Amino acid sequence: MKAFGRPVLGATLAMLAMATTFAAPSRADDPVMHPVTYVITSASPIYADIYYLDQQPEKFSDYSHNTYQYTPHVNADIAPGHPWVSPTVMLSDPNDYAMVAVGTGTEPGIPQFHCALVVDGKVVVSNDGAKGVICSLRSW
Repeated sequence: MKAFGRPVLGATLAMLAMATTFAAPSRADDPVMHPVTYVITSASPIYADIYYLDQQPEKFSDYSHNTYQYTPHVNADIAPGHPWVSPTVMLSDPNDYAMVAVGTGTEPGIPQFHCALVVDGKVVVSNDGAKGVICSLRSW
């Protein structure tokens, strides 16, 4: 019986050591996701071209090789009291990926755009531009 007990004990200890060494990832290993919202306003009515990052690529090279897969184009009527507000986007790295850009496209006029980048419920960047503007934490 002793001869049988030692191999079983050894195997059990080896399995226990492997289980603690190669533990499956837990929910604590998941990246923290940040809600991001983009807001565009203008001082005068305009039909604007808007591009915003709506999903985070696995790696930056994916983004740089196919930018438009991650930044849809939206046309929106914007006017005083009538902003464009994006759907909430969940990003694990808003410092590198959160971005919205707006311009007049072929529309005449100078709308005086204002953009705001809201991360975790707080405005982290805002900018103004006569005919176009970009809001991002990253220097593009």
